[in-house]
Amino acid sequence: MEDRRAAMTRVWQVVRAIPRGATASYGEVARRAGLPRRARWVAVALKAAPASARVPWHRVTAADGRIAFPAGSRQHREQARRLRADGCVVVNGRVIRRKAEADLDAWLWRR
Repeated sequence: MEDRRAAMTRVWQVVRAIPRGATASYGEVARRAGLPRRARWVAVALKAAPASARVPWHRVTAADGRIAFPAGSRQHREQARRLRADGCVVVNGRVIRRKAEADLDAWLWRR
C-alpha cells in the first residue's frame, strides 16, 4: 500500500464529508478514498485517528447499516448515542437509512 499516512488522511477526509444524519459503510468509505476492497483497513485508520483530527467515526457502519461493535459494548452504546444525536434512527443496533441515502455517492457529492 502506498504511504500509510496519506491513505489514512484520505479516509479521514471522506469520513468528515459524510453529512450529519447520514452514514456510510466501511466499504463505501474505502472506495471513495481510493482504497477499493479495503473496508477493514478503514476501521484501522479510524482507530488510529487522533482526537484532534475530529473525524466523525460514528457515521461509518457495516454494509447492512449495523453498528460493527459488539452489541452491549461501551463502543456500541457510544456509537448509537452519537448517531441518534446526529438525527439517525437506530433500531436494534442498525441504522435505518432514509431514501435520500440510498445512493450515498449522490448524497455526498451532489452539487
